[in-house]
Parts: sequence; C-alpha cells; structure tokens
Amino acid sequence: MSTRTARRTRLFAATTVALAALSLTACESGDGSDTGAAAPSSSAPAGGSSEQPPAGGKESGNATEANGSKGTNGSAGASGAKDSSGADSSGSGSSGSSGSSGSAGKSTGGTDDDSDLPGKCSAADVKITATKVSRPLNHLLLTATNTGSKTCMLPPYPAARFGEAQSVPPVAQATKPQSLTGVEPGKSGYAGVLLSSGDGSGENGYEADTLTIPFEDGSIATVTLPAGGVYVDTALTVTYWQTDMDAALAH
Repeated sequence: MSTRTARRTRLFAATTVALAALSLTACESGDGSDTGAAAPSSSAPAGGSSEQPPAGGKESGNATEANGSKGTNGSAGASGAKDSSGADSSGSGSSGSSGSSGSAGKSTGGTDDDSDLPGKCSAADVKITATKVSRPLNHLLLTATNTGSKTCMLPPYPAARFGEAQSVPPVAQATKPQSLTGVEPGKSGYAGVLLSSGDGSGENGYEADTLTIPFEDGSIATVTLPAGGVYVDTALTVTYWQTDMDAALAH
C-alpha cells in the first residue's frame, strides 16, 4: 500500500507541476499575443514576415506621402521666391549704381568739353586803342585786338575810367548784344564812347588825357588817348563790346 501511495503521490505532483507549467505557458502566450499585435506596426519597416511587406509598403507609402507634402508645402518655395526677388532687387540696385557711374562719366566728359570753351580776355591778351571819329560828333571808338594765341571773351562793356574820375560811365542798354563778344587771335571787338553832349547840355566837363580799362581777372589796360586828350562831361556813355564797328558807333 505504501508503494502505491507513493506512486500516486509522485504522479499527482508531476501532474500538478505539468498543469502549472501549462498555465504559465498559457499566460505567457496571452501576453505575447498582445505584444505581437503591436510589434508588426513598429517593426514593419524592417520587414521579415510574409505579412510585413504589405504593412511595410503602406508605411513606406505614408512616408513618401509625408515627404511629398513637405516637398509641396510651399513655405520653403515661398522663401526661395522672396530670396529670388531680393536678389533681383539687389541686381537692379547695382545696375543703378553703374548708371550713376555712367552719369559721372558724362559729367566728366562735360568738363572736358568745357575746357575747349574760350576763356575770358585779360589785359595781357588784348591791346586797346582809342580813335576820335568825325561822325558822330564827340565820339571815341575803342578797338580791342586779340594779341594772344587763343580766342577769348571780352567783358560785357568797357568800364572806362577817364583821368581821375571816381566812377565809370553808364552803359547804353540799347546796344546790348545777344551774347558776349569773343575775339579770335588777330581779330577785334569794338565799343563806342559818347564823350560829351553836342548841344552843351552836359555839366561838369573836364579835359582827360589818360584812360584805363579793367578786365574781369583784375588786370588793367592802359589806353593812349588822341593827342591833346579829350573833353568829357556828364553825358559820358559807353556801348557794349560789339563785333561790328558800325554797331559800336550807332549810339
């Protein structure tokens, strides 16, 4: 009896252990099934089972779509467009600067052209003579001859100073030419001087034997008067410098 009892006891124990093992296996199998359900989606990219490729392909498709949405998002493209516009603006600005340089070049060219224009006459360039004429009465003709090598421009009119006069005579406005009178080398300009009134209406008359005419550069020409000098009074008037002798004596 003891032997049978011992066998039964061992069999029961073995059965109990087996059942416990089966129960434990069942529990572990249940936990593994849950984990296995989540595993395919997380390990889908790696692949490895017959069911994983479709899932992997789907995820790969999703990734492609996601990348595509990023590529077509447009925000980066918009920024690029702004950068492109900015680059165009900068380029335009640089072109404007080049235009300014071009303008500066034109200005410089204008300066070169200006250097070819005639300069102002000075006492060193011009010799002035005084001739008393018979007609009209009481008139003196001034002739300014260019003795230099370049064309020069005479002052608007001769600021003649007779003798010790403290002021210069007025100019006849009716004789003003359209432009200043220029004289080429060897050529002359002319101005007329009304010395005194012909009817005796002039006042404070006096005899003058010297004549000086200043130029705009500060130089002064000394003019030799006819022998015996000239008589002047308050009627004293000069004309503008002219290119024609007759125009100078017309006043």
